Amino acid sequence: KLHVREYGTRSAPGLPVVCLPGFTRTAADFAALAPVLAEGPPQRRVIVIDSRGRGRSDYDSNPANYNLIVELSDIVNVLIALAMRPAVFIGTSRGGLLTMLLGAAQPTMIAGVVFNDVGPVIEPKGLARIKSTVGNLPQPRSLQDGAEILRRLMSPHFPKLTADQWLGFAQQTWQMKNGAVVPIYDPRLARVFAGFDIERRLPTLWNEFDTLAQVPMLVIRGANSDLLSAATVTAMRERRTKMEWFEVPDQGHAPLLEGNDILSRIGQFVTTCEHATAKAPAAPAAASLAM
Repeated sequence: KLHVREYGTRSAPGLPVVCLPGFTRTAADFAALAPVLAEGPPQRRVIVIDSRGRGRSDYDSNPANYNLIVELSDIVNVLIALAMRPAVFIGTSRGGLLTMLLGAAQPTMIAGVVFNDVGPVIEPKGLARIKSTVGNLPQPRSLQDGAEILRRLMSPHFPKLTADQWLGFAQQTWQMKNGAVVPIYDPRLARVFAGFDIERRLPTLWNEFDTLAQVPMLVIRGANSDLLSAATVTAMRERRTKMEWFEVPDQGHAPLLEGNDILSRIGQFVTTCEHATAKAPAAPAAASLAM
């Protein structure tokens, strides 16, 4: 079973929004953004999906299923089950990769895209850092202790987070279960990185990126990001001259989707997508999708 957090109503008049979290992240990462988009104006339906093995979704008995193809199929099944209309997809990290793959598989479902610190080229250095933390973080005694662990590990990438923000980060990384503090994801996700070689460049997703050429696009990059390089953003802009983008100072991978500036920019972009959609021919409903 997959957990989906839904904001707004199915009958809301605005363009729907689908939020896809990062590799070990959950719907909680969109807790500040989703209500703002749902409330509008106009009011919108917003859904946030916990991928299998993360958050409140079931863990898979076979960790080999923690792969992009299976997770893409999960997303399509959720869209069909919820009868989603074409929507703006907001993807953080792995969520952005899944959005690119969805663009190749089901392009009519995408009315706009927001890539939060992700692009067609993944920097091996950033992936190696993620590999070193998934399932390998020190065991905190409490969420406050977890906040301190994260601060020690990640403050070079996020030098200006407040104590409350570090605590919020910890609450989105661990959970209390049977009196113990445990990861909010299946630790077997670490097996995804088996055989990963930092010396080898990963396959790029430029072909998948190019399938999104006809929809509005916004790219957010953390100024300290080690996963999405400035050079990749430049290459994306060369292929998409109308692409919007901005950089979040003093944040790394991935920028927090909170604060008036970021929330306002994303809200304005979704409004841009609505205007573009209003001028375009109607797309088929999600119920007609097939994988």
